[in-house]
Amino acid sequence: MRISAKADYAVRAALELAAAGDSHPVKAEAIALAQGIPHKFLEGILNDMRRGGLVVSQRGGKGGYRLAAPANTITIADVIREVEGPLVSVRGARPPELSYTGPAESLLPLWVAVRANVRAILGEVTLADVAAASLPPRVLSLADNPAAWTNP
Repeated sequence: MRISAKADYAVRAALELAAAGDSHPVKAEAIALAQGIPHKFLEGILNDMRRGGLVVSQRGGKGGYRLAAPANTITIADVIREVEGPLVSVRGARPPELSYTGPAESLLPLWVAVRANVRAILGEVTLADVAAASLPPRVLSLADNPAAWTNP
């Protein structure tokens, strides 16, 4: 799985909104500046998230963006899916839509297992978890593995 710039920016923008809470809408310019995201690119991402129901926007001088639901109910998977589509796909298809023959036949359950594990992690971690630096213990234990970022 590859996390695209768009998905990374979307999650970072959502985290800025999570940190702001419901106290006031946050302007796209403020999010872009805080996270080093190109403003025009961020506007497109926020529009995708608005159309998908993850954020709401308010116009005017005191306008900006807010999360549409509490941060503890929005997962990282929700954000990525909204801007990128399925979390894991093979050649643009979801694993259940694929079929293989011969020695490649067991690839399908492998791809399904990869998808299930990605979904299990990203679907478990909420914006509130990340914003509070309170990742679930299972996620932290995976990240603490010294081999997590090395190539064998």
